[in-house]
Amino acid sequence: MFQQLKRLRSAFHIPTEQERVAAYLNQATDRFDLEYRMRQVDRGSFR
Repeated sequence: MFQQLKRLRSAFHIPTEQERVAAYLNQATDRFDLEYRMRQVDRGSFR
């Protein structure tokens, strides 16, 4: 029963800003791409 509730909760989970930024940074393919993405996040260009 609790597993069903956990699945239901995760289905309606809206990612926080921090989770979205972490996912965006984790998609970097190399060091230069990561640095570029970090600069975008710092400038506020990433939404």
